[in-house]
Amino acid sequence: MKPLTCMIVDDEPLAVRLLESYVEKTPDLQLMASYTDSITAINAIKEQKPDLVFLDIQMPNIDGMELAHSLPEQTRVVFATAFKEYAFESYEVEALDFLLKPVRYNKFLAAVEKAKKSHQPPAATQPQQPNTFFIRVDGEWRNIAIDQIIYVNGMKDYVLFYLDGEKKPLISHLTMKAVEEMLPADKFLRIHRSYIVAVDKIQKVDRNDCVYIGEEIIHIPDGYRQVFNQLLGTRSIDKKSTPLER
Repeated sequence: MKPLTCMIVDDEPLAVRLLESYVEKTPDLQLMASYTDSITAINAIKEQKPDLVFLDIQMPNIDGMELAHSLPEQTRVVFATAFKEYAFESYEVEALDFLLKPVRYNKFLAAVEKAKKSHQPPAATQPQQPNTFFIRVDGEWRNIAIDQIIYVNGMKDYVLFYLDGEKKPLISHLTMKAVEEMLPADKFLRIHRSYIVAVDKIQKVDRNDCVYIGEEIIHIPDGYRQVFNQLLGTRSIDKKSTPLER
């Protein structure tokens, strides 16, 4: 994250120097300018648009509260004042913080952290994984709940879906590749050229590399053993050994 730019506006030179010293020792904070005159300050702020302004309230010409109402939209305000009675008014301009003089560095630093968070871009939202999908079965479209799938078995040009609560599998004209791409990778694993299983529905794995799931016993070929072994490593309490280790 690039440094936050800031300005200091206070008609008291001692207060300005104190805040300048705080800015100097604060990482990711860059001072653009300091002003003791509010009229000069408002013109500079509108032109340069700093990320943050440390602003006194009681000043000649334009007071800090008036100045705050004139700031660019992206510029946030932290008030630094000796008068706590202005605290309520600071909410009207959506000030990030309200610091009482003499300002302590820990309070200053907390205000800067609030400013950093306010300037962070919103986290990108991931598209939500659907809970169901449709497959064509005997000329009809069936809506299947993903959590209902126990395992999938591929047979030539068809795929059999074995589901909780269904006595017979649903048969659809699909490829295993298409089904594998459709199912969420965090819940399903291909353990055989012809089988994709719901990881949470595996009952056990025996010493012969056979997976017991539903009514099926599936032997894991060499080409799929490493991926399955990695899965067991992440889910096993005993990290020293897994059933498929050689």
